[in-house]
Amino acid sequence: MIKPDSGKLIQQFQHTILIERGLAKNTISAYGSDLKLLNRWLDSKSVSLVTAERSDLMEYLAHRLSTGASARSSARILSTLKRFYAFLLDQRLITRDPTILVDAPRVGRPLPDSLTEDEVNRLLDAPDVTTALGVRDRAMLELIYASGLRVSELVTLTLDQINLGQGALRVFGKGNKERLVPVGDTANHWVSRYCDQERPRCLEQNRTQSSVVFLSRRGTGMTRQAFWHTVKRHAVAAGIRKKLSPHTLRHAFATHLVNHDADLRVVQLLLGHSNLSTTQIYTHIARERFKVLHREHHPRG
Repeated sequence: MIKPDSGKLIQQFQHTILIERGLAKNTISAYGSDLKLLNRWLDSKSVSLVTAERSDLMEYLAHRLSTGASARSSARILSTLKRFYAFLLDQRLITRDPTILVDAPRVGRPLPDSLTEDEVNRLLDAPDVTTALGVRDRAMLELIYASGLRVSELVTLTLDQINLGQGALRVFGKGNKERLVPVGDTANHWVSRYCDQERPRCLEQNRTQSSVVFLSRRGTGMTRQAFWHTVKRHAVAAGIRKKLSPHTLRHAFATHLVNHDADLRVVQLLLGHSNLSTTQIYTHIARERFKVLHREHHPRG
């Protein structure tokens, strides 16, 4: 029997889940990286992806933990393996799923870093709006905070997805699921100013055409990494020293809604979460904030 080529199997798996699941390209790329690492480790033991047994996979996960990988990272990799071996089973390349009865390491769910309302205001005020890029940055920061967008949703937003007259966005999130999210008056003002004034000038200066709303200085769509650097640069200018993540303003959007008694299911819809349990983490953040306030201001805190 001819041994299946592991590299081609990984590519076939990525192609299949891209079509069937509609997952983000970054997610599919991460799956491929996970499987390539496993394949190299198995190859050193003269085992292939197709012939790997449950004991091999458990040994690999234990090996990762012993070399400093976090339990959360190992749990994510196991999720990749379960998808991959379900694919092999469906393709009849294996007769038994080796990931059955392989348990993920127990992980706690960390509370995402968030900003206070004062810190958000300072961050939003940081861009120099006397410049074209400053107006763009202000519009992006205002929009992501007002609407709770993921960074990937923000940088891929196209003109036909925004309706500033109605103050709403049509967003395609994970799994290509569509949702409508509102745009507040302040965000609407800055996005309108950018689209009416700075965006056309950028296209004209670079002699480019693009349907993407937010453009780089070269007239092309911005990357997630470029926006992340933008956030960090403005955070420094605003005197914010907290450890930030690319989704800091998304987390702040949800946290501040919950702090102001927004219904959790409404927050779930706005964020595009499939399960309410994912959104419930923000109730924990609110409780932690209340504890801090109590300690700071109560005479017996």
